Amino acid sequence: MGRIKLLGLEPLKSPKFVKPFLIRYEIDEKEGFWEAAKVHDSVAVLIYHRQKEAFVLVKQFRPPLFVNHSLEFCYELCAGILDKNKTERETAAEEILEETGYAVDSATLRQIASFYTSVGFAGSKQSLFYAEVSEDMRVSQGGGVEEERIEVVYLPIGEAERFLREDSVPKTPGLMYALCWWFSKNS
Repeated sequence: MGRIKLLGLEPLKSPKFVKPFLIRYEIDEKEGFWEAAKVHDSVAVLIYHRQKEAFVLVKQFRPPLFVNHSLEFCYELCAGILDKNKTERETAAEEILEETGYAVDSATLRQIASFYTSVGFAGSKQSLFYAEVSEDMRVSQGGGVEEERIEVVYLPIGEAERFLREDSVPKTPGLMYALCWWFSKNS
């Protein structure tokens, strides 16, 4: 992944993706306050590679995990925010191509579920999809765009349940949910 060095922390001046604000509210005639952030909703995709009999994951540098927990990377589902004038399915297919290098027809994506994430400060919605790929669908190496640092990782089915339960492996709740979903459907 490379050597990582923290250069500093500074307040956001003109945030592009995260817009912090203070919420003032009243419950039972008592005033309350809450710090929150407006963020984009997102999509994530559990990708299964038929020939490799493995899940296609991304291993990615996440600066907040580095600052808050000294973790240099996290295993995740292929995912992206809904920041363009595209449907959830179109966004999911675009992210699969950008991050993993597989060209998937958005119409073939199967929706698994939608849920709310970061409910304590953002309350964004994520829609979770499932896709299957094969080597003939690979058109690039993936790796993401701009400053993303993404490595494509293949998790064999036979190792997935151990991976799911391994607390020392940094991973997202969406990935854990998706793997549990897959095993519940295929056991």
